[in-house]
Amino acid sequence: MKQLLEFLGVIALAQGVVGLLNEFTDWDWGLVQGIGLLDGYEIYVSVALLVLAVALFAAAESRKSG
Repeated sequence: MKQLLEFLGVIALAQGVVGLLNEFTDWDWGLVQGIGLLDGYEIYVSVALLVLAVALFAAAESRKSG
């Protein structure tokens, strides 16, 4: 379970960083930009993904190994 939480944390962290980079550099890739429902809210969703990543890493750290 710990490894799953860490994996999901890495994915959320990567998508959050890519989402923020996209807003400031006009890249055209990433999960947040691919979902039309989120148009206009990309920065908020990217920050929420970064917060989620921190929460997932904290939850993984509180779990026992194995």
